[in-house]
Amino acid sequence: MAADTRFLSRRTFAIGAGCTLLAAAIAPQLALAHADRLGDLVNLLFGDETFKEGAIKLDVPPMVENGVVVPISVEVESPMTETDYVKSVHLYALDNPVPQIGAYNFTPANGRAAISTRVRLAKSQDVIAVAEMSDGSVQVAKAPISIMIGGCG
Repeated sequence: MAADTRFLSRRTFAIGAGCTLLAAAIAPQLALAHADRLGDLVNLLFGDETFKEGAIKLDVPPMVENGVVVPISVEVESPMTETDYVKSVHLYALDNPVPQIGAYNFTPANGRAAISTRVRLAKSQDVIAVAEMSDGSVQVAKAPISIMIGGCG
């Protein structure tokens, strides 16, 4: 009698599920294995580009009771013209299980480079905003936040 191929065996399912969980757990750490400092993070993402500070307004509450829903606002000063605009903004929390907490792309048609979102944070840490400008320069800002109850498990 031929085997029914419509269903997975328990062994095949367990092996597949185990591999998937292992890949999901290891991939974020491999991607940022050497990015334990802000400068290393910028170099990992944008090469040896030096970064500047001052153009990003990063609004993070200094302390929240629960890390499940933390409000964050980012605004980058830029004229947003065809020759001078913000290409992207990336948000990071390096102590989270998955460090990248947001990535946003902009064009001159946006008019202004600003976002407001809510993120999950595992514990007290710095939130980092990195803005890539159209001229290739990189702007960086970081803000500390204290979390009473972690939001990632």
